[in-house]
Amino acid sequence: MGFKCGIIGLPNVGKSTLFNALTQTSQAQAENYPFCTIEPNVGEVDVPDERLSKLTKISSSDKTIPTRITFVDIAGLVEGASKGEGLGNQFLGNIREVDALVHIIRCFDDQNITHVNGNIDPVRDIETINTELLLADIESLENRIDNLEKKERGGDKDAPKKLKLIDALIKNLNLGNLIKETEFNEDENNYIREFQLLTNKETIYVCNADEESISQQNSYIDLVENYLKKKGLKKINISADIESQLSLLEISEQNEFLNTIGLEEPGLNKLIIEGYKALRLITFFTSGPKETKAWTIKEGSLAPQAAGKIHTDFEKGFIRAETISYNELNSIGNFTKAKDNGKMRSEGKEYIVKDGDIMNFRFNV
Repeated sequence: MGFKCGIIGLPNVGKSTLFNALTQTSQAQAENYPFCTIEPNVGEVDVPDERLSKLTKISSSDKTIPTRITFVDIAGLVEGASKGEGLGNQFLGNIREVDALVHIIRCFDDQNITHVNGNIDPVRDIETINTELLLADIESLENRIDNLEKKERGGDKDAPKKLKLIDALIKNLNLGNLIKETEFNEDENNYIREFQLLTNKETIYVCNADEESISQQNSYIDLVENYLKKKGLKKINISADIESQLSLLEISEQNEFLNTIGLEEPGLNKLIIEGYKALRLITFFTSGPKETKAWTIKEGSLAPQAAGKIHTDFEKGFIRAETISYNELNSIGNFTKAKDNGKMRSEGKEYIVKDGDIMNFRFNV
Protein backbone atom coordinates (compact mmCIF):
# COMPACT_ATOMS: atom_id res chain seq x y z
CA MET A 1 0.00 0.00 0.00
CA GLY A 2 3.05 2.27 0.21
CA PHE A 3 2.74 3.67 3.78
CA LYS A 4 5.98 3.20 5.75
CA CYS A 5 7.12 3.65 9.35
CA GLY A 6 10.88 3.88 9.80
CA ILE A 7 12.40 2.47 13.00
CA ILE A 8 15.24 4.76 14.15
CA GLY A 9 17.47 5.25 17.19
CA LEU A 10 21.08 5.02 18.30
CA PRO A 11 23.01 1.77 17.69
CA ASN A 12 22.28 -1.09 20.12
CA VAL A 13 18.97 0.23 21.49
CA GLY A 14 16.96 -2.78 20.26
CA LYS A 15 15.72 -1.64 16.84
CA SER A 16 16.53 -4.82 14.94
CA THR A 17 15.37 -7.08 17.78
CA LEU A 18 12.05 -5.25 17.76
CA PHE A 19 11.84 -5.36 13.97
CA ASN A 20 12.46 -9.11 13.96
CA ALA A 21 9.67 -9.63 16.48
CA LEU A 22 7.39 -7.25 14.62
CA THR A 23 7.76 -9.06 11.33
CA GLN A 24 8.34 -12.46 12.99
CA THR A 25 11.55 -12.96 11.04
CA SER A 26 15.25 -13.00 11.77
CA GLN A 27 16.17 -11.02 8.67
CA ALA A 28 17.53 -8.05 10.63
CA GLN A 29 20.88 -8.77 12.25
CA ALA A 30 20.54 -8.17 15.98
CA GLU A 31 24.18 -8.12 16.95
CA ASN A 32 25.92 -6.34 19.81
CA TYR A 33 27.95 -3.82 17.84
CA PRO A 34 27.20 -0.53 16.08
CA PHE A 35 26.06 -0.45 12.45
CA CYS A 36 25.19 -4.15 12.26
CA THR A 37 22.19 -3.06 10.17
CA ILE A 38 23.65 -1.44 7.06
CA GLU A 39 20.87 -1.76 4.50
CA PRO A 40 17.36 -1.04 5.82
CA ASN A 41 15.22 -4.12 6.35
CA VAL A 42 11.62 -3.89 5.20
CA GLY A 43 8.69 -5.93 6.48
CA GLU A 44 4.91 -5.78 6.20
CA VAL A 45 2.76 -6.59 9.23
CA ASP A 46 -0.96 -7.15 9.75
CA VAL A 47 -2.80 -4.34 11.52
CA PRO A 48 -4.63 -5.87 14.53
CA ASP A 49 -8.37 -5.17 14.28
CA GLU A 50 -10.93 -7.19 16.23
CA ARG A 51 -13.68 -5.79 13.99
CA LEU A 52 -12.38 -7.91 11.12
CA SER A 53 -13.00 -11.28 12.78
CA LYS A 54 -16.47 -10.22 13.98
CA LEU A 55 -17.38 -9.01 10.50
CA THR A 56 -16.15 -12.31 9.04
CA LYS A 57 -18.60 -14.15 11.30
CA ILE A 58 -21.48 -11.85 10.37
CA SER A 59 -20.88 -12.48 6.66
CA SER A 60 -19.84 -16.15 7.05
CA SER A 61 -16.85 -15.29 4.85
CA ASP A 62 -14.53 -17.99 3.51
CA LYS A 63 -11.48 -15.73 3.88
CA THR A 64 -10.35 -12.92 6.16
CA ILE A 65 -7.79 -10.46 4.79
CA PRO A 66 -6.34 -7.84 7.15
CA THR A 67 -4.82 -4.57 6.04
CA ARG A 68 -1.07 -4.15 6.40
CA ILE A 69 1.50 -1.53 7.29
CA THR A 70 5.19 -1.45 6.34
CA PHE A 71 8.03 -1.05 8.84
CA VAL A 72 11.62 -0.25 7.85
CA ASP A 73 14.51 -1.04 10.20
CA ILE A 74 17.02 1.78 9.63
CA ALA A 75 20.60 1.43 10.87
CA GLY A 76 21.55 3.30 14.05
CA LEU A 77 22.32 7.00 13.85
CA VAL A 78 25.20 8.51 15.81
CA GLU A 79 26.29 12.01 16.71
CA GLY A 80 27.71 13.57 13.56
CA ALA A 81 25.45 11.59 11.19
CA SER A 82 24.39 14.81 9.43
CA LYS A 83 28.08 15.28 8.52
CA GLY A 84 28.46 11.71 7.31
CA GLU A 85 29.64 10.05 10.55
CA GLY A 86 28.80 6.35 10.88
CA LEU A 87 27.40 6.09 7.35
CA GLY A 88 25.12 8.97 8.36
CA ASN A 89 24.28 10.29 4.90
CA GLN A 90 23.03 6.89 3.77
CA PHE A 91 20.93 6.44 6.92
CA LEU A 92 19.41 9.93 6.71
CA GLY A 93 18.48 9.22 3.10
CA ASN A 94 16.65 6.08 4.24
CA ILE A 95 14.76 8.11 6.85
CA ARG A 96 13.70 10.62 4.21
CA GLU A 97 11.89 7.86 2.29
CA VAL A 98 9.51 6.84 5.12
CA ASP A 99 6.25 8.51 6.10
CA ALA A 100 6.55 8.37 9.91
CA LEU A 101 9.20 7.48 12.47
CA VAL A 102 9.33 5.01 15.36
CA HIS A 103 12.07 6.30 17.67
CA ILE A 104 13.41 3.49 19.90
CA ILE A 105 14.96 4.68 23.18
CA ARG A 106 17.03 2.40 25.40
CA CYS A 107 15.55 2.36 28.92
CA PHE A 108 17.27 -0.67 30.45
CA ASP A 109 20.61 -1.61 32.01
CA ASP A 110 22.59 -4.53 30.63
CA GLN A 111 26.38 -4.75 30.97
CA ASN A 112 26.47 -7.27 28.14
CA ILE A 113 25.02 -4.78 25.63
CA THR A 114 27.29 -1.85 24.91
CA HIS A 115 25.96 1.70 24.60
CA VAL A 116 27.53 3.85 21.92
CA ASN A 117 28.08 6.66 24.48
CA GLY A 118 29.20 4.42 27.31
CA ASN A 119 26.23 4.98 29.66
CA ILE A 120 22.42 5.07 29.64
CA ASP A 121 20.86 8.54 29.33
CA PRO A 122 17.59 8.33 27.35
CA VAL A 123 16.95 12.09 27.15
CA ARG A 124 20.45 12.68 25.79
CA ASP A 125 19.84 9.90 23.27
CA ILE A 126 16.58 11.48 22.09
CA GLU A 127 18.27 14.86 21.70
CA THR A 128 21.22 13.32 19.82
CA ILE A 129 18.89 11.83 17.21
CA ASN A 130 16.73 14.96 16.97
CA THR A 131 19.81 17.17 16.59
CA GLU A 132 21.09 15.09 13.68
CA LEU A 133 17.70 15.22 11.96
CA LEU A 134 17.54 18.96 12.59
CA LEU A 135 21.03 19.60 11.17
CA ALA A 136 20.21 17.49 8.13
CA ASP A 137 17.09 19.62 7.53
CA ILE A 138 19.10 22.85 7.75
CA GLU A 139 21.56 21.54 5.16
CA SER A 140 18.72 20.33 2.92
CA LEU A 141 17.00 23.74 3.05
CA GLU A 142 20.24 25.64 2.42
CA ASN A 143 20.86 23.49 -0.67
CA ARG A 144 17.55 24.66 -2.14
CA ILE A 145 18.32 28.39 -1.94
CA ASP A 146 20.49 28.86 -5.08
CA ASN A 147 17.99 27.10 -7.35
CA LEU A 148 15.05 29.04 -5.90
CA GLU A 149 16.89 32.36 -6.32
CA LYS A 150 17.41 31.51 -10.02
CA LYS A 151 13.70 30.72 -10.34
CA GLU A 152 12.83 33.99 -8.61
CA ARG A 153 14.90 35.95 -11.15
CA GLY A 154 13.10 34.02 -13.89
CA GLY A 155 9.71 35.17 -12.64
CA ASP A 156 8.56 32.08 -10.73
CA LYS A 157 5.68 33.24 -8.51
CA ASP A 158 6.19 30.61 -5.80
CA ALA A 159 9.96 31.07 -5.45
CA PRO A 160 9.86 34.25 -3.28
CA LYS A 161 7.35 32.63 -0.92
CA LYS A 162 9.48 29.51 -0.63
CA LEU A 163 12.64 31.53 0.01
CA LYS A 164 10.92 33.52 2.74
CA LEU A 165 9.65 30.30 4.33
CA ILE A 166 13.07 28.64 4.11
CA ASP A 167 14.64 31.60 5.91
CA ALA A 168 12.05 31.28 8.71
CA LEU A 169 12.49 27.50 8.89
CA ILE A 170 16.29 27.70 9.17
CA LYS A 171 16.02 30.29 11.95
CA ASN A 172 13.51 28.07 13.76
CA LEU A 173 15.68 24.97 13.37
CA ASN A 174 18.75 26.86 14.63
CA LEU A 175 16.79 27.53 17.81
CA GLY A 176 16.44 23.76 18.23
CA ASN A 177 12.75 23.59 17.27
CA LEU A 178 11.58 20.62 15.21
CA ILE A 179 9.36 21.51 12.25
CA LYS A 180 6.48 19.30 13.43
CA GLU A 181 6.37 21.21 16.73
CA THR A 182 5.69 24.53 14.96
CA GLU A 183 2.41 25.77 13.45
CA PHE A 184 2.18 26.94 9.83
CA ASN A 185 -0.64 28.00 7.50
CA GLU A 186 -2.00 25.73 4.77
CA ASP A 187 0.17 27.14 1.95
CA GLU A 188 3.29 26.90 4.10
CA ASN A 189 2.48 23.31 5.04
CA ASN A 190 2.15 22.42 1.34
CA TYR A 191 5.63 23.82 0.68
CA ILE A 192 7.04 22.06 3.75
CA ARG A 193 5.70 18.72 2.53
CA GLU A 194 7.42 19.40 -0.78
CA PHE A 195 10.72 20.00 1.08
CA GLN A 196 10.54 16.47 2.65
CA LEU A 197 11.99 17.59 5.97
CA LEU A 198 12.96 14.92 8.47
CA THR A 199 11.81 16.85 11.55
CA ASN A 200 8.35 17.25 10.05
CA LYS A 201 7.64 13.51 10.22
CA GLU A 202 5.21 12.21 12.82
CA THR A 203 7.18 10.32 15.47
CA ILE A 204 6.20 7.54 17.89
CA TYR A 205 8.54 7.41 20.88
CA VAL A 206 9.09 3.88 22.20
CA CYS A 207 10.80 3.12 25.51
CA ASN A 208 12.54 -0.25 25.17
CA ALA A 209 12.58 -1.56 28.74
CA ASP A 210 13.33 -4.81 30.54
CA GLU A 211 10.58 -7.21 31.59
CA GLU A 212 10.32 -5.86 35.13
CA SER A 213 9.79 -2.28 33.94
CA ILE A 214 6.94 -2.85 31.49
CA SER A 215 4.17 -2.86 34.09
CA GLN A 216 6.04 -0.66 36.57
CA GLN A 217 8.05 2.15 35.00
CA ASN A 218 11.73 2.54 35.85
CA SER A 219 13.63 5.81 36.32
CA TYR A 220 14.74 5.90 32.67
CA ILE A 221 11.13 5.72 31.44
CA ASP A 222 10.15 8.44 33.92
CA LEU A 223 12.84 10.72 32.46
CA VAL A 224 11.52 10.16 28.93
CA GLU A 225 7.92 10.68 29.99
CA ASN A 226 8.68 13.98 31.73
CA TYR A 227 10.79 15.21 28.81
CA LEU A 228 8.11 14.44 26.23
CA LYS A 229 5.27 15.75 28.38
CA LYS A 230 6.82 19.25 28.25
CA LYS A 231 6.53 19.07 24.45
CA GLY A 232 2.98 17.70 24.52
CA LEU A 233 4.19 14.29 23.33
CA LYS A 234 3.64 10.75 24.58
CA LYS A 235 5.52 7.45 24.53
CA ILE A 236 4.72 3.76 24.69
CA ASN A 237 6.61 1.11 26.65
CA ILE A 238 7.76 -2.09 24.98
CA SER A 239 10.24 -4.79 25.89
CA ALA A 240 11.98 -5.95 22.72
CA ASP A 241 13.15 -9.00 24.65
CA ILE A 242 9.58 -9.99 25.59
CA GLU A 243 8.33 -9.35 22.06
CA SER A 244 11.19 -11.46 20.69
CA GLN A 245 10.17 -14.36 22.93
CA LEU A 246 6.49 -13.95 21.99
CA SER A 247 7.28 -14.06 18.28
CA LEU A 248 8.58 -17.62 18.65
CA LEU A 249 5.39 -18.92 20.31
CA GLU A 250 2.06 -20.13 18.95
CA ILE A 251 -0.95 -17.86 19.58
CA SER A 252 -2.28 -20.00 22.45
CA GLU A 253 1.16 -20.05 24.05
CA GLN A 254 1.50 -16.30 23.58
CA ASN A 255 -1.67 -15.66 25.60
CA GLU A 256 -0.46 -17.95 28.39
CA PHE A 257 2.92 -16.20 28.46
CA LEU A 258 1.30 -12.74 28.55
CA ASN A 259 -0.90 -13.80 31.47
CA THR A 260 2.15 -15.07 33.31
CA ILE A 261 3.91 -11.69 33.11
CA GLY A 262 0.73 -9.65 33.65
CA LEU A 263 0.23 -8.16 30.18
CA GLU A 264 -3.07 -8.07 28.27
CA GLU A 265 -1.63 -7.98 24.73
CA PRO A 266 1.70 -7.86 22.91
CA GLY A 267 3.33 -4.45 23.04
CA LEU A 268 3.80 -4.68 19.29
CA ASN A 269 0.02 -4.41 18.81
CA LYS A 270 0.19 -0.98 20.41
CA LEU A 271 3.13 -0.03 18.20
CA ILE A 272 1.37 -1.11 14.99
CA ILE A 273 -1.81 0.77 15.91
CA GLU A 274 0.16 3.90 16.90
CA GLY A 275 2.01 3.69 13.58
CA TYR A 276 -1.32 3.55 11.80
CA LYS A 277 -2.47 6.65 13.70
CA ALA A 278 0.77 8.52 13.05
CA LEU A 279 0.31 8.00 9.33
CA ARG A 280 -3.28 9.30 9.66
CA LEU A 281 -4.71 6.15 8.14
CA ILE A 282 -8.20 4.71 8.53
CA THR A 283 -9.75 1.36 7.65
CA PHE A 284 -12.86 0.59 5.65
CA PHE A 285 -14.20 -2.90 4.99
CA THR A 286 -15.73 -4.93 2.19
CA SER A 287 -17.52 -8.06 3.31
CA GLY A 288 -19.41 -10.94 1.75
CA PRO A 289 -19.53 -14.76 1.58
CA LYS A 290 -16.22 -15.02 -0.32
CA GLU A 291 -14.12 -12.73 1.84
CA THR A 292 -14.05 -9.98 4.44
CA LYS A 293 -11.24 -7.56 3.75
CA ALA A 294 -9.81 -4.47 5.46
CA TRP A 295 -8.59 -1.63 3.25
CA THR A 296 -6.33 1.26 4.18
CA ILE A 297 -6.89 4.85 3.07
CA LYS A 298 -5.81 8.28 4.26
CA GLU A 299 -8.09 10.22 6.61
CA GLY A 300 -10.35 12.53 4.59
CA SER A 301 -10.52 10.29 1.50
CA LEU A 302 -13.69 10.52 -0.58
CA ALA A 303 -15.79 7.49 -1.53
CA PRO A 304 -14.47 7.29 -5.14
CA GLN A 305 -10.87 7.30 -3.81
CA ALA A 306 -11.73 4.44 -1.48
CA ALA A 307 -13.29 2.57 -4.41
CA GLY A 308 -10.07 3.11 -6.35
CA LYS A 309 -8.13 1.18 -3.69
CA ILE A 310 -10.01 -1.92 -4.82
CA HIS A 311 -9.73 -1.27 -8.57
CA THR A 312 -9.16 1.81 -10.71
CA ASP A 313 -12.36 1.02 -12.67
CA PHE A 314 -14.34 1.39 -9.43
CA GLU A 315 -13.10 4.97 -9.10
CA LYS A 316 -13.47 5.89 -12.78
CA GLY A 317 -17.03 4.62 -13.03
CA PHE A 318 -18.13 5.37 -9.47
CA ILE A 319 -21.90 5.79 -9.07
CA ARG A 320 -22.54 5.39 -5.34
CA ALA A 321 -21.54 3.40 -2.29
CA GLU A 322 -23.92 1.39 -0.15
CA THR A 323 -22.57 2.04 3.33
CA ILE A 324 -23.10 1.17 6.97
CA SER A 325 -20.80 1.72 9.94
CA TYR A 326 -19.28 -1.33 11.62
CA ASN A 327 -20.75 -0.35 15.01
CA GLU A 328 -24.24 -0.07 13.59
CA LEU A 329 -24.05 -3.38 11.72
CA ASN A 330 -22.60 -5.14 14.76
CA SER A 331 -25.48 -3.94 16.95
CA ILE A 332 -28.09 -4.96 14.35
CA GLY A 333 -26.55 -8.37 13.69
CA ASN A 334 -26.59 -8.85 9.90
CA PHE A 335 -26.92 -7.09 6.55
CA THR A 336 -30.48 -8.32 5.88
CA LYS A 337 -31.83 -6.70 9.05
CA ALA A 338 -29.82 -3.56 8.33
CA LYS A 339 -31.43 -3.23 4.88
CA ASP A 340 -34.92 -4.05 6.21
CA ASN A 341 -34.52 -1.36 8.88
CA GLY A 342 -33.31 1.20 6.33
CA LYS A 343 -29.87 1.49 7.93
CA MET A 344 -27.87 0.99 4.70
CA ARG A 345 -27.00 4.45 3.36
CA SER A 346 -26.45 5.41 -0.28
CA GLU A 347 -23.46 7.77 -0.41
CA GLY A 348 -22.28 9.79 -3.41
CA LYS A 349 -18.99 11.18 -4.74
CA GLU A 350 -18.57 13.81 -2.02
CA TYR A 351 -18.92 11.40 0.91
CA ILE A 352 -15.88 11.40 3.23
CA VAL A 353 -15.20 7.80 4.25
CA LYS A 354 -15.08 7.18 8.00
CA ASP A 355 -13.05 4.62 9.90
CA GLY A 356 -15.05 1.39 10.19
CA ASP A 357 -17.33 2.01 7.21
CA ILE A 358 -18.46 -1.17 5.43
CA MET A 359 -18.87 -0.35 1.75
CA ASN A 360 -20.33 -1.91 -1.37
CA PHE A 361 -19.48 0.14 -4.46
CA ARG A 362 -21.73 0.58 -7.50
CA PHE A 363 -19.93 1.56 -10.67
CA ASN A 364 -20.25 1.60 -14.44
CA VAL A 365 -17.34 1.62 -16.90
